[in-house]
Amino acid sequence: MVLLHVLFEHAAGYALFAVKEVEEIGMLLPQVEESVLNIGKFNSMVSLAAFFPFKSAQAALENINAVSEGVVHADLKLFLETNLPLSGKKKAILGVSDAKIGAALQEEFSISIQTGGVVAEIARGVRLHFHSLVKGLTALAASKAQLGLGHSYSRAKVKFNVNRVDNMIIQSIALLDQLDKDINTFSMRVREWYGYHFPELIKIVSDNSTYCRMAQLIGNRKELSEESLESLEEVVMDAAKAQAILDASRSSMGMDISPIDLINIERFSNRVVSLAAYRLELQEYLRSKMSQVAPNLAALIGEVVGARLISHAGSLTNLAKYPASTVQILGAEKALFRALKTRGNTPKYGLIFHSTFIGRAAAKNKGRISRYLANKCTIASRIDCFSEVPTSVFGDKLRGQVEERLSFYETGDVPRKNVDVMKEAEYQIGIFTSFFFYSLQAENDVKKKKKQVAEDIEVAAEESPAAENGAEDSSAKKKKKRKAEVEIQAEEAAATDNGAEETDTPAKKKKKRKTETKDAEPAEETPETPVSEKKKKKKKKET
Repeated sequence: MVLLHVLFEHAAGYALFAVKEVEEIGMLLPQVEESVLNIGKFNSMVSLAAFFPFKSAQAALENINAVSEGVVHADLKLFLETNLPLSGKKKAILGVSDAKIGAALQEEFSISIQTGGVVAEIARGVRLHFHSLVKGLTALAASKAQLGLGHSYSRAKVKFNVNRVDNMIIQSIALLDQLDKDINTFSMRVREWYGYHFPELIKIVSDNSTYCRMAQLIGNRKELSEESLESLEEVVMDAAKAQAILDASRSSMGMDISPIDLINIERFSNRVVSLAAYRLELQEYLRSKMSQVAPNLAALIGEVVGARLISHAGSLTNLAKYPASTVQILGAEKALFRALKTRGNTPKYGLIFHSTFIGRAAAKNKGRISRYLANKCTIASRIDCFSEVPTSVFGDKLRGQVEERLSFYETGDVPRKNVDVMKEAEYQIGIFTSFFFYSLQAENDVKKKKKQVAEDIEVAAEESPAAENGAEDSSAKKKKKRKAEVEIQAEEAAATDNGAEETDTPAKKKKKRKTETKDAEPAEETPETPVSEKKKKKKKKET
C-alpha cells in the first residue's frame, strides 16, 4: 500500500499530513480545487499525522534558512525519521512544495518525492486551514508566529552581504553622476547670470568651478584694484590670467548691477562651489569603498569604471556571475539589440570603453583589447567577490598583463604566460594573508588580555566591600582553614609514625627522620607540640 504524505513548513513548526485515497484525488483535480476551500470536505481528504513545534524563534529561523537553501535540518530529519514510514509494507510518497528541499530529502532518505499537481493543491488547503487542523493553535498565534519569523528572516537577509557593502558603491556612483550634471547646469547658470555684469571673464576663465570661485571673489568688478591681484592669482593659479582679469574689469562692457542682485549671484556661486567640493569628497569616499569591496577590479580598470560595472550589474555578486562576453558589452544593450534586430555589427565594448586601455589601442585592435580586458575584469570581480582577505595583488598583476598585451599589439613583444603571472600573485598573496591573519590573531590576544584584566578588576571591586562588611566571616574562615591545616599535618605525622613507606622519595625520608627524632625526645613532651609551634609561627607571619 502506498501512502501519500505531505510535508508542510509553518512558522510554528513542521507538520506531516496523510492524504486519503490518493488515486481518486489524482484523477479529480477540479473537484479537489473546489473542496480545498471547504474545511469539512478538506478534513475528509487530509488528516494530521504529526506535528513538530519549534522550541524557540531562533530554532524557527535556523530551520527556515535551511529550507530556503535546500538543506535538511537536523530537526526536520528527526521529525521525518520518527513519523514517516520508511520501511516495511507501507511505503510512503512524500509530497513537498519546494523541489529544492525535495531533492535533498530524496538524497537523505531514498524515498519517492512528489511536487506540483495534487501536492500543490493540498499545500494550498493546509495553508488556508492550518490553525484549524492543528489542535491548540489559534489563528492569532499562527499569524504572530508568521509575522515574527518573517521579520527575523528578512532582517537576516538584509544583513547577509558577505561583508560586501556594494550597495554603498551603487548609490555613490549614482550620486556622483547626478552631481556632475547638477554642477554643470548650475555653473552654466552662474556664467549666464554673472556674464551680464562681467562678460569678459567667460573667455579668460574656462573652468566652471574656477569661474564660480572668481564670481564669488570679485563681486562688483568696479571694486577690483591692484591689492586684489594676489587673491585673484591664488584662485586662477596664473599671474598672467590674474592681470588679464584686472585689466578686463577696468574696460568691461558689462551692465551695472544692483547690490541685491550681486548678493544672490554670490549665494548661488557659494552653493556651486560647495557642491564641487562635496563631489571631490564623494569621489574620495568612492575610492576608499572600492579599495575595500573590489580592490582588484579597481586596480585593474579604475574606481569609477569598476563602480559603474557593479552598479549596472546590480551587485558585485551578479557581476562575478556574468561571463566575459556579457561584461564586454555591459552598458551597450541598446546598440546590441538594435544590431541584432537589423542584423548589423554588434558593439565591441560598453562601459569598459571609458578605461584608458581601449583609448590607447589602435583602431584595428580595439575589439581585441576590449575582449581581453573584459576577460580580466571577470577574473578580478570573481576574486573580489569570493576572497576572504581584500587585497589588490591580483588586480595589479592583471593590469600588468593588459599593459603587456597592448605593447604586444604595438611592438610585437611576447607577453608573459598567464600561469607564471598567477604564480607570482599567489606567492605575494600568501605572504600578505599570513601577515594579515598573524596581526588579526595578535589583536584578538590583546583583546582577550584586556577582557581578563577588566574581569579581575571587577572581581576585586566586588570582593573589597564584602571583606569590609564581613570581617567576622573572613576570620571564621581563616580559623577553619588553620584547623584544617593542623589536622592535615597531624595526619601526616601519624602516617610517618606508623612507618608507612609507599614511595622512596627524599621528602618522605626527611619526614621519617624528623619523626624518629621526635620519638627520641622525653616523654613529657606531647606529639602535638610541633603542630602548635607551627601554628604559632603561622600566626606570627600573618600578623
